[in-house]
Amino acid sequence: MTAILQVKDLHAHFSTKEGTVKAVNGVSLTLEEDSVLGLVGESGSGKTMTALSIMQLLPFPGKIIQGDIVYDGRNLIGMDVRSLRKLRGNEISLIFQDAGSALNPVVAIGQQVEEVMLEHTPVTKRQARNRAVELLAQMGIPDAVKMLDRYPFQLSGGMAQRVLMAIGIALRPRVLIADEPTSNLDVTLQAEMLQRLRQLRQESHTAILLITHDLGIIAQMAQYVAVMYGGSIVEHADTITLYKRPQHPYTWALFQALPRVDSPDQSLHPLPETPPTMLDPPDECPFLHRCNKATNECRTGPRPPLVEVEPGHFLACYNPIAQVR
Repeated sequence: MTAILQVKDLHAHFSTKEGTVKAVNGVSLTLEEDSVLGLVGESGSGKTMTALSIMQLLPFPGKIIQGDIVYDGRNLIGMDVRSLRKLRGNEISLIFQDAGSALNPVVAIGQQVEEVMLEHTPVTKRQARNRAVELLAQMGIPDAVKMLDRYPFQLSGGMAQRVLMAIGIALRPRVLIADEPTSNLDVTLQAEMLQRLRQLRQESHTAILLITHDLGIIAQMAQYVAVMYGGSIVEHADTITLYKRPQHPYTWALFQALPRVDSPDQSLHPLPETPPTMLDPPDECPFLHRCNKATNECRTGPRPPLVEVEPGHFLACYNPIAQVR
């Protein structure tokens, strides 16, 4: 397959009075055409900041310090604002995690859904409105016509999340970054939204970067998985390989904390302590203080690089787990 989006050694920092927050610390990813790449990790690992960096939408005072973001042969780093506006929502779209903050509270829902179509396509206001009704109905929103005249504060969290998804897929982008797209939905609506993403990929060959905490969703949706921790990728492989043979202690710990249907009596083992603060982090493995397999090399060496340990399986660890699930 051909890579449509490549993130190479990306560093995004936030300068604060207390120091520099290294939210994204050397991330490298490849999203292939007509595929789904799952990005997993705990809250605070840098997943959302990676997504915002790709879209060049880092909030102030965030700044990309180093790296390249190559979409369809074009480097988005340094691209002028006008060219970026042509890409956003049209060729690359982002479904934001926090629907309450992403939707404009003083603009009607209909106008927000119609805006992306009016901005990028030669449609009339009436055509855009009809398409907005169609999109909202596809998202399972009842009485979509009346919904157009409502405001975000009149919507539940799940309803607002579905509106965001309608905006994200309106123009069938070539790349869709979905940041926790089902986080506020019940299991029935969650299944419907995931099916809609599958249809988008099948019908439009859209490549999807799916950001989630839910390893079950990743197993259903993604062909490839990247595990993120402490602002960097610690393990990357195809889904089957990673689920059968996780080698990073953090990846292994995520599976140990997951209930299993095939082993209902198996004890769960939550991760001890909390993720590291990214305020001026030391140049060492970010998982060091929570890892029960750390060696002297881990404690004295620099942050382990992401290297290929077997074909298509990349790992950033000095002492990987050699067990088979």
